[in-house]
Amino acid sequence: MKIFKRMAAGAVLALGLAGASGAEPLKVGFIYVGPVGDLGWSYQHDLGRQAIEAHFGDQVETSYVESVPEGSDAERVLTQMARSGTKLIFTTSFGYMDPTLNVAAKFPDVKFEHATGYKRADNVSTYSGRFYEGRTVLGHIAGHMTKTNTIGYIASYPIPEVVRGINSAYLAAKAVNPDVKFKIVWAFTWFDPGKEADAANALIEQGADVIMQHTDSPAAMTIAEGKGIYAFGQASDMMQFGPNARLSSIIDNWDPYYISRVQAVLDGTWVSTDTWDGIGAGMTGIGEFNKNIPDAVKASAAKLKDDLASGAVHSFTGPINKQDGSPWLAAGEIADDGTLLGMDFYVEGIEGELPK
Repeated sequence: MKIFKRMAAGAVLALGLAGASGAEPLKVGFIYVGPVGDLGWSYQHDLGRQAIEAHFGDQVETSYVESVPEGSDAERVLTQMARSGTKLIFTTSFGYMDPTLNVAAKFPDVKFEHATGYKRADNVSTYSGRFYEGRTVLGHIAGHMTKTNTIGYIASYPIPEVVRGINSAYLAAKAVNPDVKFKIVWAFTWFDPGKEADAANALIEQGADVIMQHTDSPAAMTIAEGKGIYAFGQASDMMQFGPNARLSSIIDNWDPYYISRVQAVLDGTWVSTDTWDGIGAGMTGIGEFNKNIPDAVKASAAKLKDDLASGAVHSFTGPINKQDGSPWLAAGEIADDGTLLGMDFYVEGIEGELPK
């Protein structure tokens, strides 16, 4: 675990003037579940941190701690960060939820922002992207592109965010290819290139010729490139790891949100909020389409993306049954956010048992 501090250009001079003006830079901190070099989830959050520096200049000083395990270590790191004078802290993984709440209760004058969680307090906001919308677009492409009718999926942990992604991708793939099957490997890690590579190889041995993932490294993309099959970028574009394999990608764009929340602190207007934005708001982006995708599929995927953005299409629109065949959504019925946020079941057609 390493601690890094960054000061925007000119901040040293600004600190020199602070005694005269009385205005010290706002200290903004981040904790990451993986290394900033994962070129996926934590990498994209760190781009958002850098965007804060570029936008605010000497008004801010940022720091981050990478590769923080979810649990007691997170609480310790958060406590140290709060004690150091950091006034706005972003905690960027689901497992930081309770540690964030615990530390926030001890530091009521510090503002916390927790990514992908659902528990809030007066000084704790939550935020996330509707990644399932992106997986709907990718699932649509995967269903068209598979030749074996087997799509492999590397999953991290069986939390609602991950389960939603599997279900939305499967429904989209099944809609365009009734013969498609999903093979799912649970890695039980967010970032472990070795485990992710092993999972990719296991899925290929089971006949998968397209791989999707909800883990953070480009290991699966690298395997796909070497084996001559297809994959998708996760959180970042990942084009450089699979110029032939990469069909498209989900790209997390945190910059506007981070800038807006820092501005709110500087303005004195920050309040606890819950933000869950998708393609329409630009928080969930779709990478450019691979040249190997047929033009008709590119066009249908682009239309699906636009329809999701406008609200004309929702990823979870009935009729949809649960895995056991019991009805979930009637024809034309749309899933409510509360159900999606707590999703703990597979939809009908997905094989295998969802881990508890």
